[in-house]
Amino acid sequence: MLQDATHVSSLKFAGTVGYLDPVYHSTNRLTEKSDVYSFGVVLLELITGRRAILDGINIINWVKSSIEEGNVETIIDARLEGRFDINTAWTVVETAIACVSPTSIKRPTMNDVVMDLKHCVQAKKTRQTGSVSFNLESVSDPNPR
Repeated sequence: MLQDATHVSSLKFAGTVGYLDPVYHSTNRLTEKSDVYSFGVVLLELITGRRAILDGINIINWVKSSIEEGNVETIIDARLEGRFDINTAWTVVETAIACVSPTSIKRPTMNDVVMDLKHCVQAKKTRQTGSVSFNLESVSDPNPR
């Protein structure tokens, strides 16, 4: 409920299942870290080529259980046909997993995420592998709401 001296308003936010910050369910408050969570889900979708919820399976749980075995190749979008840099893949997956931490205080800021991804791209360029990679050249620093 929002209040000021002359007005009382009750707001209810809606979100798509699989993208909404789990902290919101207990606090009914969205924060900048809620945006980081949602971005992390989208990043996982880009990495895997899967939807946030597929056949009742949450992408976060699926990725976490898959990488616990120490093999990131099993979660990378098969349409890449193995044409990706393994170090870049690990870095992007680790960044995405940090974004979807169930505890908002443990999530990075969006600025940290952008910097991690930019460094990932730069490291990839330095290795000169010729593999498929994400193009973040035009990404500027995010402006939080």
